[in-house]
Amino acid sequence: MLESVTGRLVELLWSTPMIIFILAVGVLFTVLLRAPQIVRVGDMAKQLVVGGDSQQGVSSFQAFAMALAGRIGVGNIAGVATAIHFGGPGALFWMWVTAFVGSAIAVVESSLAQVWKEEINGEYRGGPAYYIAKGIGWKWLAMVYAVAAVFAFTISGPSIQSFNIAASVDNAWGIDPRITGALVAVLFSLVVFGGMKRIGKVCGFIVPFMAAAYILLGLVILAMNASAVPAMFSLIFSSAFGQDAMFGGMLGAIIMWGVKRAIYSSEAGTGSGAQASAAAEVSHPVKQGLAQGFSVYVDTLFVCTITGLMILVTNSYNVVGPDGTNIVEYVPDLNAGPAYTQAAIDATFSGMGSSFIAIAMFFFAFTTLLSFGFYSDTNVAYILRKSRHEKKVINVVRVVLALSILLGAFRSSDFAWSLADIGVGLYTWINLFALLLLTRKAVAVFRDYVEQRKSGKDPVFEPRRVGIDNAPVWDAIYTRREETAKYQARQNA
Repeated sequence: MLESVTGRLVELLWSTPMIIFILAVGVLFTVLLRAPQIVRVGDMAKQLVVGGDSQQGVSSFQAFAMALAGRIGVGNIAGVATAIHFGGPGALFWMWVTAFVGSAIAVVESSLAQVWKEEINGEYRGGPAYYIAKGIGWKWLAMVYAVAAVFAFTISGPSIQSFNIAASVDNAWGIDPRITGALVAVLFSLVVFGGMKRIGKVCGFIVPFMAAAYILLGLVILAMNASAVPAMFSLIFSSAFGQDAMFGGMLGAIIMWGVKRAIYSSEAGTGSGAQASAAAEVSHPVKQGLAQGFSVYVDTLFVCTITGLMILVTNSYNVVGPDGTNIVEYVPDLNAGPAYTQAAIDATFSGMGSSFIAIAMFFFAFTTLLSFGFYSDTNVAYILRKSRHEKKVINVVRVVLALSILLGAFRSSDFAWSLADIGVGLYTWINLFALLLLTRKAVAVFRDYVEQRKSGKDPVFEPRRVGIDNAPVWDAIYTRREETAKYQARQNA
């Protein structure tokens, strides 16, 4: 009964209108910002290493790592496998398309999160709830987003992460999921109760190494199966448009599963990465926007792609048509999920797959859980702003999240994915609608950055210059910079 209800909700939230909506918004921002994901890709990479942190914020790289931690999770392993299982090889192409246009969305939402960030209890906080309230003035919609986000990051999201950790560890080493769930919940608590700074440092340390190791292994597997690579890419592109005879009758499923899993993995358009962006200490909002646009590339075009290519080049997958019949059955004894990726690795390095994926799944999902902890704090802070009970409630929410991690290890895979899809779908609809209403302001902020760059300046944001008069944090930052510049000029005179 419960699984039937969640299934209907997923269908409602993730139907064709969602697919069209997010692709259309991505194309719109790509055009209005003049393809920043191509023209400014060098600037994107540069913004990861410039700037520094402060007492109120974290460095641009740490904010990037926190957002990337949220993006790189089980969706990069289990999610890609699920997309191929239900959408065939062509789903990978539509994941690439979604990542390309999604990068422009990430630039916009992260820039807006910076514009209207607030200093709460000595830390920068921001994201969709904040820019909806200040940029649009619809506090009721901001509250709906915040409540939906708290549900997703505290209840629905953690379950899928912990379930896949427990399942992969059980498969690799036969460890009881209850033990794995308890261990992950304890480790999560040790980090997240240390606050934003500790989360940023842990993510900044783990994320680059885990992503690099995973990509390197994938490249080795592709090199060792080089003879099959041309045919694999041919299959991806032909089936993406339903031209391959085998997958000709499932074009709708191919596009839907590719877009849906790309959104779940990259989180572009959901507004979640924007919440990490708001914590960064930068001189202009677009600097962090560009850094987050690059994180979508790292997530989908690098990590997700490596997973998909490993599975496809080794024929370690099955494909089920919309009517439930098997179209392809290369690994008949395996269920869609981490098992496909394990089989792909085992096909090249016998006996290595289950252990490697268990380790990768742990780090991918664990850092995602840390980002969930930060995101839930951010939205609770918005809901209870100026309340004397705010810190207590945040700690309670952290405990609830830890319990969700523990209990999630026992839920069925279908139910866990449905809960996660519902949570992501709810706040994605709200965020995309808000971004459309804020388009003019987002373009004005981006153009301000571009014009300063063209004049040879290191861009510094002065909100009133672009017609924004309700960004007090940036007014204060600009005033401090002006006073510092005047003081240095007097010293040099």
